[in-house]
Amino acid sequence: MSQITTQPDQNGVDEQKPADPSRRFWVTTACAVGGVAGVGAAVPFVGSFAPSAKARAAGAPVEVDISTLAPGEMRTVEWRGNPIWIMYRTPEQLAELSKHDNQLADPDSNRPGFTPAYAKNEYRSRRPEIFVCIGICTHLGCSPTPRLNSGAQPGLPSDWDGGFLCPCHGSTFDLAGRVYMNKPAPDNLEIPPYEFSADGNRIMIGVDENNKA
Repeated sequence: MSQITTQPDQNGVDEQKPADPSRRFWVTTACAVGGVAGVGAAVPFVGSFAPSAKARAAGAPVEVDISTLAPGEMRTVEWRGNPIWIMYRTPEQLAELSKHDNQLADPDSNRPGFTPAYAKNEYRSRRPEIFVCIGICTHLGCSPTPRLNSGAQPGLPSDWDGGFLCPCHGSTFDLAGRVYMNKPAPDNLEIPPYEFSADGNRIMIGVDENNKA
């Protein structure tokens, strides 16, 4: 497992501190596009649904067909100008999630404002294998780079189990978008509102129990 120190996090999560997910909305369109480019360097970029520019500006829900999403694959779509990551985690990747909880700043996603109730579980998702999050670092709004494969890689520990690296300031997140201790990013990656279709083959980004289309 990762060699990241497990000493008490001096920059840890203050559960009493009001949530401030709005800070990432300063990100410009250029930054969002740059983040997409970073994702493309690690995994194929696939836009499964392309709403009109007017609909995107209005924050309209985005429907994504995941029927062909393969285990281990990640796709990126855009919603409200932000990259949305949709990943099909393998059984091996899921098994790794609970092994490094003591190395995470907020392993149970208790920090308010970043994890809806339906994702407050070990997997931070409605379905264990399908992970959906906003690909924007909670530090200064950069877009992290997927480093999904395990093992030694530049900027990562030799026993890396897969996850995401923000190259701007070195914040690292696991495959549930949970930030490691003693990193600049103060919070886990945000989970957007989303729902699955009745047949489970599509995801509607921007809609959930509290956010109706």
